[in-house]
Amino acid sequence: MTLAPNNADDSCLINQTVPAGVLRSPPEHLDEKSQLPSLHPKPKPNEDLKARDDEARAGNPHGVENAAAPPSSSSSSEAGDADEEDDFPEGGLQAWLVVAASFCCMVSVYGIINSTAVFESYFSTHQLAGYDASAIGWIFSLYLFNVFFLGIQVGPVFDRYGPRWLVAIGSLLVVASQLLLGLCDKYWQIILTYSVLGGLGGALLNIPAYGVIAHFFKRRRGFATGVAATAGSIGGIVFPVYLQAVIPKLGFAWSTRIIGFMLLFLSVVANLLVRSRLPPSRHPVSVLPDWSLFRDLKFSFCCAGVWFMEWGLFTPLSYIVSYAAAHGQDPNNAYTLLALLNAGSFLGRFLPGLLADRWGRFNVITLTNALCVVMVLAFWLPAGDSRALLIAFTVMFGFASGSNLGLFPVCIGQLCDARDYGRFFSTAMMVGSFGTLTSVPIAGALLEVGDTPEQGWLAVILFTALSYAIASSCFLGARVLAVSWGVKEVY
Repeated sequence: MTLAPNNADDSCLINQTVPAGVLRSPPEHLDEKSQLPSLHPKPKPNEDLKARDDEARAGNPHGVENAAAPPSSSSSSEAGDADEEDDFPEGGLQAWLVVAASFCCMVSVYGIINSTAVFESYFSTHQLAGYDASAIGWIFSLYLFNVFFLGIQVGPVFDRYGPRWLVAIGSLLVVASQLLLGLCDKYWQIILTYSVLGGLGGALLNIPAYGVIAHFFKRRRGFATGVAATAGSIGGIVFPVYLQAVIPKLGFAWSTRIIGFMLLFLSVVANLLVRSRLPPSRHPVSVLPDWSLFRDLKFSFCCAGVWFMEWGLFTPLSYIVSYAAAHGQDPNNAYTLLALLNAGSFLGRFLPGLLADRWGRFNVITLTNALCVVMVLAFWLPAGDSRALLIAFTVMFGFASGSNLGLFPVCIGQLCDARDYGRFFSTAMMVGSFGTLTSVPIAGALLEVGDTPEQGWLAVILFTALSYAIASSCFLGARVLAVSWGVKEVY
């Protein structure tokens, strides 16, 4: 049953009238919301019973509520109880149509993000041939930064007003970005069209794409989010293969325009299907980050993990094609590597999401980040000019990293009430945006390290592995704070 915001507190145990001498037994099972911090003092049992007796005699069912301490600005126990009482559909036609809408939105955002290496390789050999790798890298870093940082304003708007207008405006902007990109031949034009226009549209789509799933799924949220997140893999397969085949025939301008028309069709579907379900959040809409959320160390560790995970993820996505070309691979065949990476990430987005609902979201994301470290050091580091090792790396790394952008939103949702998901998620994305902003330029600068190109690539590979190692440690830290070091604990 969906609870109205002004009735959320009525579901709390402490607000129920209990006859004298009757004690309620404590719940046998604690949901993950029991891990959320509460600043409300817990009364002693005798004092609690006496207070409830007084309420019953006074005919005031909310006496204890009014005497309680003011609610925390972060997720409170009241919000957690309201979320627990709500009956999430966990499936059904309407819920899965919302997942389909989220899928269409994510193709427009993460399908383009996962095709970054194709655009980077083309720009560096055509319009921007006179620019160094670090300067070109800023184009894609600024795009990613806008997608994630501007979400800090989008999240509270989504919580308060729903997804309709956000998805409609975001759809228009991402379509316009691709339609205009083919007309750009100067650095500043590409920045404005690809990075600013496309990034703003992506920000308006990204938060609602994850947020609407949190309105319909709780127990199976990891699975549902994983299904929607496969959109990035499918877009990352289709777009590079399509550009590789079409650019020689139609040219870059018409190739990107056709992508724009593809996104237009997906945008129409998304706008028809998207909807929210829960009542609006009671928190006021603010354009500033909610710094009080960082009082929860679990949330702080999770945000730090997102930052370093972005460093690790977007370096291979941006430079794998250039790496292959620099080591003697045919440029056209090098585009195929990106498609193979995204093919591997298809299972990596779907399967970990399914397992996370059973084994614990933080448990799974900690393991997959550690697996990324292994894949980078075991396959990319010794690859050199070996095409077999490079193919093995792209497929295995794609699988290991597939959960990166699909699973951490579910981890964020585990730390908050579903009604406040947009606020929590956008704050985490704001932190991660600084990782995306600096990842590709740092990698581009590392390519200039040393006297030979091989030393530069070695620095890039080690930077990727170290970033993932730190990210895994951060997610592990959040998990330990929640449930200690117990190996069998599901969290």
